Amino acid sequence: MKSPFAFVWNLCLVYLCYMLCRMAYLVENYATWGSTIWENEWLDLLKGSLLFDTSAILYTNILYAVLMLLPLPWVETRRWQQTTKVWFLLSNGLALCTNLCDSVYFKYTGRRTTATVWREFKGEDNLTHVIGTEILNHWYLVLLGIGMLILLIWLYRTPRTYHPKGREAIYYYVRQTVSLLLFAPLAVCGMRGGFTKAVRPITLSNAHQYVNRPSEAAVILNTPFSLIRTIGKGKSIVPAYFGSDELDNLYNPIHNPEKNKQPMTRKNVVVLIVESFGREYIGAYNENLEHGTYQGYTPFTDQLYEASMSFDYTFCNGRKSIDGMPSILSSIPMFVEPFFLTPASMNEVGGLARELGREGYTSAFFHGAQNGSMGFQAFARATGFEHYYGRTEYNKDTRFGGDKDFDGTWAIWDEPFLQYYALQMSQLEEPFLTAVFTASSHHPYAIPDAYKNIYLEEGDNPIHKCIRYTDHALQLFFETARKQPWFDNTIFVLTSDHTNLSDHVEYKTDLGGFGSPILFYDPSGTLFPAGRRHQIAQQIDIMPTLLSALGYTHPYIAFGKDLLHTPDEETWAVNYNNGIYQYVKGNYLLQFDGTKTIGLYDIQNDWMQTNNLTGKGIPEERPLTDALKAIVQSYMERMDNDSLILK
Repeated sequence: MKSPFAFVWNLCLVYLCYMLCRMAYLVENYATWGSTIWENEWLDLLKGSLLFDTSAILYTNILYAVLMLLPLPWVETRRWQQTTKVWFLLSNGLALCTNLCDSVYFKYTGRRTTATVWREFKGEDNLTHVIGTEILNHWYLVLLGIGMLILLIWLYRTPRTYHPKGREAIYYYVRQTVSLLLFAPLAVCGMRGGFTKAVRPITLSNAHQYVNRPSEAAVILNTPFSLIRTIGKGKSIVPAYFGSDELDNLYNPIHNPEKNKQPMTRKNVVVLIVESFGREYIGAYNENLEHGTYQGYTPFTDQLYEASMSFDYTFCNGRKSIDGMPSILSSIPMFVEPFFLTPASMNEVGGLARELGREGYTSAFFHGAQNGSMGFQAFARATGFEHYYGRTEYNKDTRFGGDKDFDGTWAIWDEPFLQYYALQMSQLEEPFLTAVFTASSHHPYAIPDAYKNIYLEEGDNPIHKCIRYTDHALQLFFETARKQPWFDNTIFVLTSDHTNLSDHVEYKTDLGGFGSPILFYDPSGTLFPAGRRHQIAQQIDIMPTLLSALGYTHPYIAFGKDLLHTPDEETWAVNYNNGIYQYVKGNYLLQFDGTKTIGLYDIQNDWMQTNNLTGKGIPEERPLTDALKAIVQSYMERMDNDSLILK
């Protein structure tokens, strides 16, 4: 058997062993899932398992691949192949061992083991005894591991050893070179979890896409993948600024709504998360910009602003698209690392879909990119969304142009996808919660050909034409939505995932870079009357504010505040900027590096942050610092303890 064919055969053996480990994992922890695991679609389980197994197998066998496919004559020698086989057995034997060990450890953690395990057990001197005891208690897993190793040895195929000469040597070099060149891009795609540029490298949280319950994600994952993808992304160290009682007095994310005598208002909720739609681009927010002459690029959004509840200061809680969903839909800010990329992403997570689902709401998330892109589908499912509509579902709808409406890079153009969104909601049972994540106002800053002579380049900022196009798409969306039977009984929320390219110095400051719109539009004007409130608002406030407006009565966890019932002077915002926590309240912006306050600015009179007031006797400095510490400590504790929902 020639080297490329032997290589493929041997990797198939590893796939088989990974599946055997998964079955052992299921049997060992059957009491955790019982028969509920089979309530998932078995094709989803298989697809997800193969996705993560492929990534792990390629990570752990990359050196083996090079050893087998190098276009060098000594690859075919007996000694080289013996060495290669030993490496294959060692690397894959270790991977299989971690899978089997983790099937035992799962019952203590409820998740696959991540790289934080090294920190968790650092300094422990009794691990040898513990491991020895577990080996004796689970002798059958030891036998299974030995059996799989024997299987690999028995069925392993070693390429025939020979010394190619003449024409055969030419064929050999061509074959090996082509095989290696073909393997390289396939390996990259396999490790990333997809072939298109719209797919981010898969992480632990992507497993939620294939299961119904967070705990079941462990079945889809494998331990080598979990270890590899969390190296360097360990749990953040939980600070101990305050004792538990003092911490709860300073800040507590548990919301306990008052029990209303009146029944809950069962209005629909529609959340529009508009890609890169920064506050800077919206003229209505910037009446004083450019000495009062600034018009912005969003004539329709300006009109929507006048009909909506708005706020003096509005901020996003992160600077990446993957920060937007947790903040907006689950009231989880971004601290240190995007939530999607941390081990905490495997925690049980709540959110609007989960809470409103308790009240019988139908829920659906819409994103016009390839299904699974950015981990959005997985996060939506993990937080309780019942339905997901992506590029796959859009392409099946004969009312629209299918992949002809694909922008060639990221997703379906905003105009057709928002039309699809409006019409698809009419097929949902009311009351419903839906959210859409748009895509067109994004690098490479392209717009459909039909609009290239309408929305021209403006200045040196290429995103402006995209903002105009997306604003027009929003206008058409609302025109269609107004004709739907659910429109008058709906609350609309408009915000952005983050900001983007900036022209004005006011939006290039540490704080200005987080300026995102937050609008609550209620066509009936009852729950959110139009007008600008003198408050500070942030994305993580959206969830508690909506639940409060609807009269939701169950306790829940949200790191934001209810804007409707928080005094203006008590509103605040928090974000994390290149290693620095920022906290805005009243007239001040406070910056904190996790240990000490490094900046305090009077943003009412010093928006450009030129005069640092730290240590200059400002009485607000201490209470602001304590408040920020309490938020950070509470966040880290709940991430570390898997207590993001009330159980």
